[in-house]
Amino acid sequence: MENINLEKQLRYDKAYLRMAKTWAELSHCARKQVGAIIVKDGMIISDGYNGAPAGFDNCCENDIGETHWYVLHAEANAILKVAKSTNNCKDATLYLTLSPCKDCSKLILQAGITKVVFMDKYKDTAGIDFLISAGIETIHLENITDEQ
Repeated sequence: MENINLEKQLRYDKAYLRMAKTWAELSHCARKQVGAIIVKDGMIISDGYNGAPAGFDNCCENDIGETHWYVLHAEANAILKVAKSTNNCKDATLYLTLSPCKDCSKLILQAGITKVVFMDKYKDTAGIDFLISAGIETIHLENITDEQ
């Protein structure tokens, strides 16, 4: 019975990651497009992608290709969207196309998210290392395709 539940959860994890990947395509960032989906009690409660704050030009990079300091990461956007709603992230799962940086990892922990599922590893693993040390379940699922 437990195997069936694990297989079912894996199917859901992959589906949510595909959704995060599709959501990432909405980002106007040239260097990296990242998507996030937050799920709680079997329902999507938020989504986000990396980009400039509301009211700013959608361009994420300067003339030499460096990301502007004020660009928000996908997970920060998704968490902030929940903060503006009547919902909360307590015991939620965060699905990401890229593992979180160390700054976003602090937000994830503080928001009450208890599980993070991601596709690609960020160059600096300090964020994931922090989440693991804080007892947050982290799952790395690579090579998610549309067929899975």
